[in-house]
Amino acid sequence: MTTGFDYVIVGAGSSGCVLAARLSENPAVRVCIIEAGGKDSHPYIHMPVGFAKMTTGPLTWGLVTAPQKHADNREILYAQAKVLGGGSSINAEVYTRGHQTDYDRWANEEGADGWAFKDVQKYFLRSEGNSILSGSLHGTDGPLGVSNIPDPNIVSRAFVQSCQEYGLPYNPDFNGTRQEGAGIYQITTRNNRRCSAAVGYLKPALGRPNLTLITGALVHRVVFKGGRAVGVEYSVGRSRRVASADSEVLVTSGAIGTPKLMMLSGVGPGDHLRRHGIEAIQDLPGVGQNLRDHFGIDIVAELKGHDSLDKYNRIHWMLWAGLQYTLFKSGPITSNVVEGGAFWHSTGNHAGSAPDLQFHFLAGAGAEAGVPSVPKGSSGITLNSYTLRPKSRGSVTLRSPDPRDNPIVDPNFLADPDDLRISVEGIKISREIFNQPSLRKFIKELRFPDTSVRSQSDYEAYARRYGRTSYHPTCTCKMGKDAMSVVDPQLRVHGLDGIRICDSSVMPSLVGSNTNAATIMIGEHASDLIRGNR
Repeated sequence: MTTGFDYVIVGAGSSGCVLAARLSENPAVRVCIIEAGGKDSHPYIHMPVGFAKMTTGPLTWGLVTAPQKHADNREILYAQAKVLGGGSSINAEVYTRGHQTDYDRWANEEGADGWAFKDVQKYFLRSEGNSILSGSLHGTDGPLGVSNIPDPNIVSRAFVQSCQEYGLPYNPDFNGTRQEGAGIYQITTRNNRRCSAAVGYLKPALGRPNLTLITGALVHRVVFKGGRAVGVEYSVGRSRRVASADSEVLVTSGAIGTPKLMMLSGVGPGDHLRRHGIEAIQDLPGVGQNLRDHFGIDIVAELKGHDSLDKYNRIHWMLWAGLQYTLFKSGPITSNVVEGGAFWHSTGNHAGSAPDLQFHFLAGAGAEAGVPSVPKGSSGITLNSYTLRPKSRGSVTLRSPDPRDNPIVDPNFLADPDDLRISVEGIKISREIFNQPSLRKFIKELRFPDTSVRSQSDYEAYARRYGRTSYHPTCTCKMGKDAMSVVDPQLRVHGLDGIRICDSSVMPSLVGSNTNAATIMIGEHASDLIRGNR
């Protein structure tokens, strides 16, 4: 069974939803978007606090990494969304865009012409619907709702004060003229509900007769005729189908799913494809290589009382919070848990440089899968830190030629000594922040790391044992002009026609922040490249 369209989009995640909405604005263009996951109907998705319940389970692909040889050979849980809206439906909703120099580096050093900050700024503004901030660095009318957390927890406010006591300046806007400092994050919510890319972009467009959404679909391969992509083969249940693309196939399956699909389709490292019995249509050695991710390391403290969000794990408080949210859209359910944050430097000599560390403060303990917690019945807090621009590079490779099998994901965390050095400084700074007066008055005991962690080697061992993904995989089909690049600055796959990659996998290098806002920007920029509106 074959159905014809002008554009077929593979993956209804952050960027895919943007493309579907923008391209279907032209009523003469037929657009199809195909998603492996189901619809975003689960109530946790739409409650800001729900993120903590979705880092594992049925809304993810169930991935774990290959054993990490520089991190105690651990297989680390690797949450990747499998639901409409992709990562924007299950992430912690933190809205940060990266440092302006990240995008200038792409353009000036990494072959991504037209992607300097002056070029992409308009796409950030076009996407952003900020309910508080405005001006030259903020948009107010975009589809992506961005808001302040309505009532940050008392320990989150104490975190920001403790950062100031340690020496960080207060920063009310991490996307403003200065990134460094500490403050309360803005989050991707509107009217105290999550505003995913599916909510902000896709759903308002679904009433258009020229836009077709297919969910629960396993994509097998991109179909090529010679060197041109002409469609996508997929199945829903036992029904095998083809969506033909008269103009272009647009791959937006994310930094893990996109290289997997490209390799299954015969585009990737030739030797690797042949080992799996796949005919190489285009030998591109960079497909699946250059994986970058933020390696986050948590410290966890037990509190004297029940001041954090953990108290809502008790059934009577939980029922009260649910009632408050149902009736008034207020209370703890409006929190994203990851309320406070900071950008700072690992060394004292940092004049004129961009921060190389980011911190996320969670008003709770054990909120995410794989994170240490406090004794049962107690309440806790967590501070996570990571190296913003890691030098370590990993890979995504095929496990088998069967599209039902997850790929082998090896982030190769801490392979570069600089990453370990900066990560250790992040742990030390985190500990110092917890020891400042504003937070210290709430803390009963620092549980992780405990008092046995003192020497440099102790800190390094702690990093290797407790670090994990920060859910920011990127760069596996990077943009550029060198031998390992996969797409050109117009996002067209090298050596092929009728196909572009338009998601976080095309980043030439990892941006120094959370990645969802940048991924949505890529979708906005891609829509103009495709329509010729540059």
